Amino acid sequence: MATESPAKTPWYDTVLAVLKANQVEIVAYVPDKVLAPLIARLHADPYFTMIPVAREEEGLGIATGAWMGGKRTIILMQTSGFATLPNVLASLVIACQIPAILMISERGTMGDHQLAQAIVCRTLVPTLQTLGVEHHRITRPDETEFICDRTIQQAYKTQAPAALILSPLLTNNPAWK
Repeated sequence: MATESPAKTPWYDTVLAVLKANQVEIVAYVPDKVLAPLIARLHADPYFTMIPVAREEEGLGIATGAWMGGKRTIILMQTSGFATLPNVLASLVIACQIPAILMISERGTMGDHQLAQAIVCRTLVPTLQTLGVEHHRITRPDETEFICDRTIQQAYKTQAPAALILSPLLTNNPAWK
């Protein structure tokens, strides 16, 4: 029986497998169209505790509490939601060495004509750099496993937050869905 090639495995199935392999059990998320296939699969898997939040700051609060209780969390959001986080990242997560994993669907670029998304998109990477948050953009299915796995491992070993940015090259490419 032949196994499916990495290019044929949807990015969201790869992410789910990496989260399990890294013992990330709790998923805080703000509903998002781009992340919908991942959110649906995570909800369907009893391994994960899914916590919908109204704001991204709530997700960081959940991640902080979970870490203090010995659990691992990921927070799913879109670019515009990230814009609400610099204060809580700097004053809580970074200051207290909480390895919060952020997965951000990159919006406001590559044909996204929503002005608000485009403006916030320009601030994403500079804000992460200013805060010293490790971040990696994922653009292809064949790099998804490696980037997710290594970023999560590094965050937990260094007790520092990290961000995984999902490019539209990955999430909006029909050949890779």
